[in-house]
Amino acid sequence: MAHVSTPPPGGFSRPGIWARGAVGVAALFLASEALGRAEIVDRSYLPPASEITMRALELAGDSEFLFNVRVTLTAWALGLLIASAIAVPLGLLLGSVPAVNTAVRAIVEFLRPIPSVALIPLAALLFGSGLEMEVPLVVYASSWPILFNTMYGLQEVDPTAKETLRSFGFGRLQVLLRVSLPSAAPFIATGVRLAASIALILAIATEILSGFGDGLGMFIAMAYNVPDGAVDVLAGTVWAGCLGLVIDTVLGQGEKRVFHWHKAQGSGAT
Repeated sequence: MAHVSTPPPGGFSRPGIWARGAVGVAALFLASEALGRAEIVDRSYLPPASEITMRALELAGDSEFLFNVRVTLTAWALGLLIASAIAVPLGLLLGSVPAVNTAVRAIVEFLRPIPSVALIPLAALLFGSGLEMEVPLVVYASSWPILFNTMYGLQEVDPTAKETLRSFGFGRLQVLLRVSLPSAAPFIATGVRLAASIALILAIATEILSGFGDGLGMFIAMAYNVPDGAVDVLAGTVWAGCLGLVIDTVLGQGEKRVFHWHKAQGSGAT
């Protein structure tokens, strides 16, 4: 049968979605500009959006600032890779072996609610400063969405497909690798995408709250302590938001391209 494409949620085309997003950004820009120019809010706290934007563009040519961005992105990438390497196998184990899941469930539920930022003093004491401290915190925070999405993906595997392989003599590991893992892969990819945002937030927050080292968060923290540093604080925040937007867009588009068949199945397209 011919493939029938489904429109995006809300009936808008992709250009329409981007247009609505651009309108929202423009409205926020104009509101910030108006508040800053009218001095309804003290300009030392909220400079006009045009000043913030110009400063953010200037920072693109600042080698020291770009070094700080690289430090943050390095911690983000290392933390996300290590979290994926730990959480995916662990999720496969917990999702496919009920006895192990039952044995460690209490530990998982105890650790999961602990805020990662609350562990900064402990991490600083154990690992020192820099990437040695930052990466473990990013790993801890970003492991959870990958872990639980992996476990959830295993629950969505077609039991008939697994039973078919078992009837042909395939063992548990072979069924896991041939059926369960490919079926759960789209859920794992979604978990990684969620974890990527959390990892970036944690990397920047750790740099801000630790009070030492390098990174985009440290740039923002230092600018906050400088008189009339609001422009740099907000320009650094704009950079953080843009990095998050680029990362999410790249991962989202990659997810759609690699797992387009999963979206088609979920929408009922034929």
